[in-house]
Amino acid sequence: MGRIMTVSDSIHVAADPLTIYRQVSDPTLMGRWSPENRGAKITEPRDASYVGMEFEGFNKRGLARWVTRCVVIAAEPGERFAFRVEAIGARRPWLRGGIATWEYRFAAEDGGTLVTEFWTDDRRRWPDFTVAVFDRIVTSGNTFVQFQRKNIHRTLRNLKQELEQAA
Repeated sequence: MGRIMTVSDSIHVAADPLTIYRQVSDPTLMGRWSPENRGAKITEPRDASYVGMEFEGFNKRGLARWVTRCVVIAAEPGERFAFRVEAIGARRPWLRGGIATWEYRFAAEDGGTLVTEFWTDDRRRWPDFTVAVFDRIVTSGNTFVQFQRKNIHRTLRNLKQELEQAA
């Protein structure tokens, strides 16, 4: 059996798709919900996210800290937001290559929105054995699939809680 390359989870949020999109599509806010992300710095001023927009994401897992360079690949208000992680490094994102793609879809449902978050492993050139060893080292014994399932679930739960309390 081959490697699982994409995992996702969904949650119903009692808010409209455009309101949720506006929050999720601002990378500087992601640290409010994500167990790993600590926010972002957008490299160029903007009013809203757009395809091609670049940002640096600041991340933390235990004692580890790293920075990623990301590029927005989908920005469809109220429907879809996605970005690709193109480089990573401890203090600055210097190591380039396929790392991951994150995507969020928003669908009006039952007076609110079904929010679905996807993580796709873009390390397609890495041999399975190398991925297995690397993943278990950096996630304290899990594969990234197992690890990201938990992270996605926590992110969506935190997003729901914050947006529903604000409403």
